[in-house]
Amino acid sequence: MTTRRAALRLAVGGWASMSMFASVADAADAARSLPRPPSLADALERSLAIRKALVVMVSLEGCPYCRLVRESHLLPLMAGGQPVVQLELIGSMSLRDLHGRGSTHAQVVRGWEVRLAPTVLFLGRGGAETAARLAGVASPDFYGAYLQERVEAANRSAAA
Repeated sequence: MTTRRAALRLAVGGWASMSMFASVADAADAARSLPRPPSLADALERSLAIRKALVVMVSLEGCPYCRLVRESHLLPLMAGGQPVVQLELIGSMSLRDLHGRGSTHAQVVRGWEVRLAPTVLFLGRGGAETAARLAGVASPDFYGAYLQERVEAANRSAAA
């Protein structure tokens, strides 16, 4: 009986430790996430006010390619002053769309006919796409160059 109690204590203690590490991991994930705006119209307006396009990443929870794009490319881009937001491919989070109407992440994404995560869009005046979207990660070695080329084109259009 004592052995069973010791095993139970060890198991419970292990779970408690794991939950502490899970909390630390959740905090680390939050630090590596992109903003999810309450209003896409407001996010676009703020971007255009500084003469830059709004970069929108459509993501899917648990997607390793989404994580790669977010952490290796979009977070550094945002740290450099580029407006970047994230929407969820199948997210039910509420969101004001580009026209200020109530919607959800999934509804807005469906309206753009995005079916693959990650997809990165570049929005300018009126919510128009000002550079070709990047869908998927066909070549991780060249992704950064493709992204940079499109961001520059989109920002030129936003500044015009």
